Amino acid sequence: MTTYRLGIDLGGTKTEALVLDQDERPLYRERVATPAHGYDEILEMITALVHRAESELDHSVSVGIGVPGAISPRSGLLRNSNTVCLNGRALSRDLESRLEREIRIENDANCFALSEASGGAARGYAVVFGVIIGTGTGGGLVVNGKLLNGPHAITGEWGHNPLPWRRDEDGASRCYCGKSACIETFLSGPGLARNYEAHYASLRSTRQIVTGAAAGDESCRAMMATYHDQMARSLAHLINILDPHAIVLGGGMSNIDSLYDAVPKLLPAYVFSDFVDTPILRAARGDASGVYGAALLWD
Repeated sequence: MTTYRLGIDLGGTKTEALVLDQDERPLYRERVATPAHGYDEILEMITALVHRAESELDHSVSVGIGVPGAISPRSGLLRNSNTVCLNGRALSRDLESRLEREIRIENDANCFALSEASGGAARGYAVVFGVIIGTGTGGGLVVNGKLLNGPHAITGEWGHNPLPWRRDEDGASRCYCGKSACIETFLSGPGLARNYEAHYASLRSTRQIVTGAAAGDESCRAMMATYHDQMARSLAHLINILDPHAIVLGGGMSNIDSLYDAVPKLLPAYVFSDFVDTPILRAARGDASGVYGAALLWD
């Protein structure tokens, strides 16, 4: 019997399950709140999602899970997750014991990149870098349809490198990872708001800054111009190192329309080439892209 593929996107506030058939058609979908402060509760939630899907479909499923953070290849424990109750836990082994089957777990940004390279905005491109810019800043790399991961399971972690070609950009730039001036502290949603406050000594939410810029507010326009340039510098580093055929943006900040016009125009100043044709694409599958990619871990 053909095994359907279940993907689970484990987020900090919500968790989504999606079952695909052999032709990648959605058969079942469920979204629930994530019990973010209880490890055992998260195990129970995931186990229940799998069992409900199989009961509803009367069909077995393979299980792929996208998580914040990554499984350490050395210890087998989850690390670097902003859902802190997962850190230091044997998530893969514990779930396999409960579900009595092999499962596959990947970083959520890797799942996003796989989804968009497989059937999303970057379908048909050979080398795809997928970027998530939301409450954090992550990334994943897909080459010829295959997710690329190195011996440390950190491929694509561009957000924890320093912002390149720094200027007067020191405000509020301490990162949770313990370093200073990480790209994430500038390009994430909270980072934009913090840096606005540091520059203008005024509190505005990320949404207020974006809408204010569109409405002509001078401080918001200036902040967004800075943000566009910081994004261009950060993506130029990726292009200089990887030279991908396409970059796909996802996460809440990827919904800022001005990115797709302003950032490509700024790239030539930073990319080590006489021309820059790298397309900057908006994710085709939106906030469902990660759960598609989790299901596709079994391709």
